[in-house]
Amino acid sequence: MNSHYSSTLTGWREWVSLPDVGVPWIKAKIDTGAQTSALHADDIVEFENDGVAWVRFTVHPWQVGTGDAVTVELPIHDRRTVRSSSGHTQDRLVVMMNLMLVGREIPVEVTLTDRDEMVFRMLIGREALQQGYVVDSGASYLGGRPAASIRRRNQGK
Repeated sequence: MNSHYSSTLTGWREWVSLPDVGVPWIKAKIDTGAQTSALHADDIVEFENDGVAWVRFTVHPWQVGTGDAVTVELPIHDRRTVRSSSGHTQDRLVVMMNLMLVGREIPVEVTLTDRDEMVFRMLIGREALQQGYVVDSGASYLGGRPAASIRRRNQGK
């Protein structure tokens, strides 16, 4: 770890937020096996904005249902071929966004993909974790959780 970062402890799963794009809560798996972070995105559409390549997509922060869906528009940062844990490769768009993880906001590269069948809507990879995080594989939700009323309200939508 770089010495100019102070260490922040994170569990193997965390509730995180994406403040720049209006996602106050999304459950994420901390994945030291992944290089880049990944986000479940639907309705991915590329378009041009003043000669710059952009992407519009929908984030569904809650695993069950479509409650609090958020439409996001961001410049395309990169395109990458990503190999999944099952060995398949997929070309993905990459965007930059800020991530609030255990009380700290950091800039992260995020690939957009279909994680609908996955338990976690987001994976936090090594590029993000190298910004001063240490993972406690036996801990969960060290950064706190949304209130039970918020979790219940969104699980049925």
